[in-house]
Amino acid sequence: MTDSTNSNPKDVIDPSSVDVASADSAEQAEPMPDLSVQRAAKKTNIGGQALIEGLMMLGPEKQAIALRLPSGEIDVQVKPRTQRARKFNVPFLRGSVRLVTQLRTGVSALMRSAELTATDEEEEETSKLDRFLERHQGFAMTMTVFVSLLLSVAIFVLIPSLFTDLIRSMTGLGQNGDFAEVFSLSLIEGVTRMAIFLLYVWSTSKMKEIKRVWQYHGAEHKTIACYEAGLPLTVENCREQPRQHPRCGTSFLFLFMFVSILVFALIGRYAVWINILLRLALVPLVAGITYEITRFAGRSDSKLSRILSKPGLALQNLTTAEPDDSMLEVSIAAMEAVIPENAGEDDW
Repeated sequence: MTDSTNSNPKDVIDPSSVDVASADSAEQAEPMPDLSVQRAAKKTNIGGQALIEGLMMLGPEKQAIALRLPSGEIDVQVKPRTQRARKFNVPFLRGSVRLVTQLRTGVSALMRSAELTATDEEEEETSKLDRFLERHQGFAMTMTVFVSLLLSVAIFVLIPSLFTDLIRSMTGLGQNGDFAEVFSLSLIEGVTRMAIFLLYVWSTSKMKEIKRVWQYHGAEHKTIACYEAGLPLTVENCREQPRQHPRCGTSFLFLFMFVSILVFALIGRYAVWINILLRLALVPLVAGITYEITRFAGRSDSKLSRILSKPGLALQNLTTAEPDDSMLEVSIAAMEAVIPENAGEDDW
C-alpha cells in the first residue's frame, strides 16, 4: 500500500463499554428538521461522506477516515488535506473543480474502507484484477473517477436528452424555435432526469448494504449538526439532531437537475448530436451555478435559502437513515479528528 495516512494505537477506540441502540430505532421515521438547529451556534465548512462501515470527514486542514473494523474496534486514520482545489476559488468555476477533486478523494476513501472492513472470507476471494488494482491505486482511482463521471453523464444527461429529442421528433414540439415549447421540452428532460435519479435512489435503498451506508450518512449529518449547535460531541447529543443537512450532496444533485432545466432551455434545441455536445460542454457551468446556490443556502438563514433547501432536505429522507449509536461513535471519532485547533478556522 502507498498510503500516507497515519495510524497508531491511540487512534483505535474500544466500543465495548458503549450501549448500542436497538435496530428498531433505525426504522423510526424522523420529521423534517427545524433548520434553527443548524443555526444555533455556527456554520462549519467541515463535510463528510459515508463509506462502507464508516465515514470520511473533511476539515479545513485534515482528512479523517473512521471505520468500524470486523473486530468491533474503530480505526481512525488522519492525514493532511491537499490544498490544490483552493487555488481555483473563483465563483462559478470552483464548483466543478471541487466536484472532481472530492469525487477522487471519495473514491480513494471508499477503496480504503472496502479493504479494511473486508472479512477473511472476502479477502480469500480477491481476484487477480483486484490484486493488480491494489498495486496500482493511482491508476485505479483515476479510472474509477473517469468511469463514474462517464456513467453519471450518460445516465443523467445523455439519456434524458435523447428521450426528449425522441418526443420532439414525434410531436414536432419546439421545432419552430418557440421559447415556450423549447422550455416545455427542457422541463420534460429535467423531469425525466429527476425520475431516473429517484428510481436509482429508491432501488438502491432496498439493498441491505446500501441501507447501512445511508445510516452512516445520517450519522455524519447528525454529528455535524451537533457540532454546529455548539454541543459536546456525545452520542446522546448527536442522537437528538436532525439527520438532514442543507449542505448535503443530495441537495446539490437536486439543484443541479433544476438548474439544468433553466440553462438547457436558454440554449434551445438543435440536431440530436449538437444537443448532446452542448449539454456535455455546459455540465461544468451547471455544476458551478449549482455550487454557488448550495453555498448561499448553506451560509444564509434567509427565507430564500430555506426555500432553496427544502426540496433537497426532503430528498434526504431517501438518502439518509436513522443511525444506531455505534455508527454515531464512528462519526464522532472522525469529526473530532478534523476540528481545527484554532476556533473560527472552519467557519463556513
